[in-house]
Amino acid sequence: MRLCQFEGGVGLVEGSEFRDVSAVLKRLPSSVYPPVRGDALIAALPVLRSDILELARKSEPRPLSSVHLKSPVRAPGKLIAAPVNYQDHLDEAIADTETFSRAHVRRIEETGLFLKATSSMVGADDAIRLCFPERRTDHEIELAVVIGQACRNVPRERALDVVAGYCIGLDITIRGPEERSLRKSIDSYSVLGPWLVTADELGDPSGLALELDVDGEPRQRANTRDLIIDVPGLIAFASRWYTLDPGDVIYTGTPAGVGPIVAGNRVRASIERIGELNMEVAAERATISS
Repeated sequence: MRLCQFEGGVGLVEGSEFRDVSAVLKRLPSSVYPPVRGDALIAALPVLRSDILELARKSEPRPLSSVHLKSPVRAPGKLIAAPVNYQDHLDEAIADTETFSRAHVRRIEETGLFLKATSSMVGADDAIRLCFPERRTDHEIELAVVIGQACRNVPRERALDVVAGYCIGLDITIRGPEERSLRKSIDSYSVLGPWLVTADELGDPSGLALELDVDGEPRQRANTRDLIIDVPGLIAFASRWYTLDPGDVIYTGTPAGVGPIVAGNRVRASIERIGELNMEVAAERATISS
């Protein structure tokens, strides 16, 4: 299945159209306090599958362009990210001493993983809003893995069993001396979309082509077969340090070709067998809560 989320609803994606299956949300448990950890919809997907398919059968198709796509995971507990997890990106970072601090170019086995604020997450139809336009801000395309069940100390041979699905991820990054988690946790700097492709549909995530262009200029071209630590390895690694909950997202790392983006750019990102998203890069808006 390919599931999208829009404001107030959920859809089953079929090509450039979707069928509204929002009624399935009524099957989710009502709110309690304190809330149960994890994303309730992601956790319930296995038991809701037949309901989703039945609702889709009864629903008329609508164009995806008629709704504003949000992140396909709305309530992740953690956004976990893998730094320099492609050898070619590690090589380019080591070579570019002006952009990449020495502290930020160690191998992933030495550096470990890091967390991004969940408040930084946006969907495919949102904009990337630059927080510090005077500083270099880069794009990074990544395969994003969505965890489907609570787990800890998962052996790599069983790691794919705990995956709910996969999305395109963009890890937007301000360059500088600060810790990664700070520079990558700004509002709109964690993109997830355009929809969730369930694990049973995608199958093996180890040979997926990735592409990213900025205003039609090719920037990043890679394949997930070139990950230093592959998807099962990352799940095993992360679950040694954290309990993983339904809806937690693992950003698996970016390949070579990262480069700057500025307001007015259009970013196109695609991953084989998942899809494509096109996003506007814009200036940050001033907001204040009354």
